[in-house]
Amino acid sequence: RQVLVSRATSCMFKLLQRATSARAARRVVSGAARLRAQCYSTSLADVELAAPQPAPLCALLEEEQAMAEAASRFARERVGPVVQSMDEAGKMEADVIDGLFEHGLMGIEIAEEHGGCGATFTAACLVVEELAKVDPAVSVMVDIHNTIINNCVSRWASPELQREWLPRLASDTLGSFCLSEAGSGSDAFALRCAARRDGDDYLLSGEKLWISNSAEAGVFLVMANAAPEKGHRGITCFVVPREAAGLRVGPKEDKLGIRASSTCPVLLDDVRVPASAVLGEVGAGYRYAIEILNEGRVGIGAQMVGLAQGALDRTLPYLHERRQFGTPLIEFQAVAHEVADLTAELHAARLLVYDAARRQETGTPLVKEAAMAKLIASRVAEKTASKCIELLGGVGFTKEYGVEKLYRDAKIGAIYEGTSNIQLNTIAKLVSAQYK
Repeated sequence: RQVLVSRATSCMFKLLQRATSARAARRVVSGAARLRAQCYSTSLADVELAAPQPAPLCALLEEEQAMAEAASRFARERVGPVVQSMDEAGKMEADVIDGLFEHGLMGIEIAEEHGGCGATFTAACLVVEELAKVDPAVSVMVDIHNTIINNCVSRWASPELQREWLPRLASDTLGSFCLSEAGSGSDAFALRCAARRDGDDYLLSGEKLWISNSAEAGVFLVMANAAPEKGHRGITCFVVPREAAGLRVGPKEDKLGIRASSTCPVLLDDVRVPASAVLGEVGAGYRYAIEILNEGRVGIGAQMVGLAQGALDRTLPYLHERRQFGTPLIEFQAVAHEVADLTAELHAARLLVYDAARRQETGTPLVKEAAMAKLIASRVAEKTASKCIELLGGVGFTKEYGVEKLYRDAKIGAIYEGTSNIQLNTIAKLVSAQYK
């Protein structure tokens, strides 16, 4: 028995050395404590001396599975009935946003002490995936709020800002991330938005473009340069409430896809914010943006995986029901092979996303893996939606089955959160560095 306890303790210390976050460390200690207790309370005859086996990439914690199921139910029951009307109107239903907050899907990783679920990054990605199966527009709103806004505030904001905003972000206030400008898209750090010091305050001036969630947001994380002479090292992140004087949200863009997700310019005309509104350190905004967008790409990968799965879920029943020459379409080898190819590619994309998500949780480097997850998942989503329209034939070209919407929605995957060419540059640079 003492040997078993010793082994459990030794294993705990080895895992603790690999744990790079407090949450991961707590799980290791808790698991080891349960194992030691079992050693003392269990008959030695019942104890198996088998080494722990690595779990499949798709293995989920109970809380993760529960959140995925909750998101799936919400998507079917609350989002599904209004998908088409929201797409046609280009507007997110307020009832959908309220429901997401009510069901705890907007504070997934926020600590319980601040009203959140205290769940994992993988759980957030699962929620994004499940929502995307029904409506990628709702999915991306949830993704940005959870993986970018909430995590920025949780990770770098002062305790005062966390106490002020995290309970609201978990319960009723949507967030928006203001980085892009007319001259700074892929070259994000060429931004011109300025933060001028005025006594104990800052005055923010500039115009942000292509800002998601902006029409409904109650708080904005604004990237502005507080020291232009320092270049990108002057970029600072500010927490700006919607009601701040001088902040104005412009008209929505009329987009090809994800039409219910708002994308608007955000104009700042000498918006006065106190120095206490700085998120983290002055001049560290560029570093925060790089780190959080690497993680955000994993969320977009999850959105694209969900979109592709949604296209298949809409198509497969039809292939079994529709008959030609007296035979269901799925029994024609050419059709079956198309489905097999799409299924295999989708599974590969999902594994890339899940692997990157687990890397985020353990503090393992994920820049290359996040880029690969987003790149491949966006390609798979676009191909799957296109092929599903072809498999559906004439009805696929109509709005009846919803796949034409997913086809329109899929295109953004190669553009936002870093274009596919930017992902290729990132991957190639990191791979090349391994051989220098």
